[in-house]
Amino acid sequence: MNNTKEITRGGEFIVKETKCENIFTTEDFSEEQKMMRDAVKEFADKEIWSKKDEFEKKNFQLTVDVMKKAGDLGFLGVGVPEKYGGLGMPFTSTMLVCDYISGSSGSTSTAFGAHTGIGTMPILLYGNESQKQKYIPKLATGEFFGAYCLTEPGAGSDANSGKTKAVLSEDKKHYLITGQKIWISNAGFADIFTVFAKIEDDKNLTAFIVPNDPENGITLGNEESKLGLHSSSTRQVFFNETKVPIENMLSERENGFKIAMNALNIGRIKLAVACIDAERRIINAATNYSNERVQFNKKISEFGAVSQKLAMMATDLYAGESATYRAAKDIEDRISILESEGKNHQEAELKGVEEYVIECSMLKVALSDDAQNIADEAIQIYGGMGYSTETPIESAWRDSRIARIYEGTNEINRLVSIGMLIKKALKGHVDLITEAEKVAEELTGIPSFDVPDFSELFSEEKNIIKNLKKIFLMLSGAGMKKFGLELEKEQEVLISIADIMIKIYISESAILRTEKNFKRGDKNQEGQISMSQLYLYEAVQLIEKRSKELIYSLAEKEEQKFLLMGLKRFLKYHNYPKPIELKRKISKMIIENNSYCF
Repeated sequence: MNNTKEITRGGEFIVKETKCENIFTTEDFSEEQKMMRDAVKEFADKEIWSKKDEFEKKNFQLTVDVMKKAGDLGFLGVGVPEKYGGLGMPFTSTMLVCDYISGSSGSTSTAFGAHTGIGTMPILLYGNESQKQKYIPKLATGEFFGAYCLTEPGAGSDANSGKTKAVLSEDKKHYLITGQKIWISNAGFADIFTVFAKIEDDKNLTAFIVPNDPENGITLGNEESKLGLHSSSTRQVFFNETKVPIENMLSERENGFKIAMNALNIGRIKLAVACIDAERRIINAATNYSNERVQFNKKISEFGAVSQKLAMMATDLYAGESATYRAAKDIEDRISILESEGKNHQEAELKGVEEYVIECSMLKVALSDDAQNIADEAIQIYGGMGYSTETPIESAWRDSRIARIYEGTNEINRLVSIGMLIKKALKGHVDLITEAEKVAEELTGIPSFDVPDFSELFSEEKNIIKNLKKIFLMLSGAGMKKFGLELEKEQEVLISIADIMIKIYISESAILRTEKNFKRGDKNQEGQISMSQLYLYEAVQLIEKRSKELIYSLAEKEEQKFLLMGLKRFLKYHNYPKPIELKRKISKMIIENNSYCF
């Protein structure tokens, strides 16, 4: 880790200016990481992408075979410490592998994510030494596969309301688990279940490690018939007085809800990165098709109606990738700091990810939304052929839809991001109050009419981002003024504020990535500069819309005029970008390369 790097806390980006030198970009990958990326991509091309049609035929065994091969190559244990049979690579490397192995098929992406994430991480992060020695080496190599049994018919987003019971046996050597779990990924081939149940009248869940033994009161429902993920095993799991040794309790009694939430935090940022290569492949396929399809004696890629779609698809991918790897490295650096302070790997990873809950939730929302939109636009480029199962785009659209639901719906994650920011502010970890007061003082003062010097690359864009953060603080303050502590119940308000925060983080990430690469001598950044400017321009349009909705809803009369005046001041461009020109620059590069080339 670079010791000169300034490490910001989770959520602090909203009140601080981040220097480009302090963020990580994909251009910073080490040679070892590049070799790993190439190996995973080769594996995905050969074993998954080339067999995409088979994955649409509910070939569950093919998914199992791919997972076993991934285990043989070490891909299932990238982030598992070497002492437990893994490769012991850093967090950015686990993200990298998840990125490139996930883009070819939603079925294998789900199987991989469920196994390496919620199937393995709860035991690795919360298990005692005996449990880790017993289960993790087999999970890391693919000898065992894992699944995570949390969701119940009446307990979705409200996970802690589950009805599954764990009753201590008379000899006090076992718990007898009885209940029903639904939507369990990998259920059809899992060897180990992490099961959440309540003991007696406990308020919170307790977690248990449960081997999948049909002779021990465990039965599986039929494979669910789903919109997508056709070769991902998804079944109900029924427990009927399933005997679980007391030593298989994971962590402590009633700690299950905390385990579940922290497992989801890791799962959220992994889900974000799992969308990226899918977006690359979709854009490449759409570009190839648009360069081959001829109408009116022209390739359809030559029509602006098509080329602007490619430009926006690429822009969303570039910005999302920038933000995701920025956050991943922040988590990795925080883990390193915690380990240097004496915490073991288990504690350090838990606290490191927990620190960036806000970023994990924001990225899950943004990247899953983008994945669906990019797939949808690709279908539009393909036209009628895009609706056919003969193309890879139709299945990509169906597979992408689930990403907005699992690991917590996008609505829940928007609320989580803002709720955690408020908690951090109350704890003094993010100084929202002081910064909001500064914005209020600025708004009551006389504005400067001087035109700043915007001669350096992105100097105006960074000024706009600074002002967008002021808008966020201004509106958050207005929400608190109107609702006080009851603000947490105003979901419509919180979701709009969250949308503003998400756009700020991702816009800033794209700008900083491009600036960093430009400053260190990579002057071939015309496309990246255009995408960064275009993403920010589009973000400003959405932020203006959300802000006006909030101002009209939160304030009246003079206060409303005051907030609208502030909004107008903070949204001001001195030199407006030319979005159509930017889109043409971006699409020209993609079309000429016949692929996403950034």
